[in-house]
Amino acid sequence: MSRIFPSVVKMMGRSSHRMLSSTCRLQAPSENRYTVVSQTDGIRKITLNDPKKRNALSLGMLQQLQKDVSAVDDSLRVIVLSHTGPVFSAGHDLKELTIETGRAHHEQVFAVCSQFMLSLQDIPVPVIAQVNGLATAAGCQLVASCDIAVVTENSKFATPGVQVGLFCSTPAVAVGRSVPRKVAMEMLFTGQPISAQDALLHGLVSRVVPEGKLEEETTRIAMKICEFSKSVITLGKRTFYKQIALDRKLAYSLTEKVMVDNLALKDGQEGIKAFVEKRKPVWSHDDDTAH
Repeated sequence: MSRIFPSVVKMMGRSSHRMLSSTCRLQAPSENRYTVVSQTDGIRKITLNDPKKRNALSLGMLQQLQKDVSAVDDSLRVIVLSHTGPVFSAGHDLKELTIETGRAHHEQVFAVCSQFMLSLQDIPVPVIAQVNGLATAAGCQLVASCDIAVVTENSKFATPGVQVGLFCSTPAVAVGRSVPRKVAMEMLFTGQPISAQDALLHGLVSRVVPEGKLEEETTRIAMKICEFSKSVITLGKRTFYKQIALDRKLAYSLTEKVMVDNLALKDGQEGIKAFVEKRKPVWSHDDDTAH
């Protein structure tokens, strides 16, 4: 939440943040004051760019992020969410959540936020959070909602709403599905930040790297994903989130059918054929079936 943890933000210092080099800017700066978006070689970089407000997830920021991740592009293979400034995101803008703004506005903010978080797992390509700093409240929720999170050693994560009387109930949905229950409850009840290493230990993030290696490691993972069939990655991501919500028996029932569907894909057969013939596969990246 923006403007509610100055002591925690101060503790982080003013670490630098390097942006991925890119050749294609999707939006002119005058059209969008919240993010900077670029895309090259199938990797879309969306940089939260409101550092004066600690990249707060205001209604405007959320609506812009939804547009950025939803923009249709057949060449898109991976999305990277990054940030400028020492804070990835401090969560909701509390100035939008006062009595003066009214209940209807509050409902809109949380509805838009929930829809955006849900969409990250519905998007057919992997979404990577690239974090070099502090992620709190809905900002921590955003990290937890991404498929992969690469963070620096000095990054920290917290759900400190309880400190100002606003329990992090919506962030708890994503965080509570990423870390063990007792870890989540301690974060929610105390509001205290956890370190990058603890976040890795408990499953909130995927990888912890030195600050100077953040860009390199994020790019390496994104480029590795780009080596494989988009249609197979899409099928795999969609199935993973479906099966994880089911009990074990239903999950196996679902995934055994998906495996057969995967084999029917042109790219499924191409991969097997390439393996047998000891050559690199030539992916079509489409949903065409081989039989």
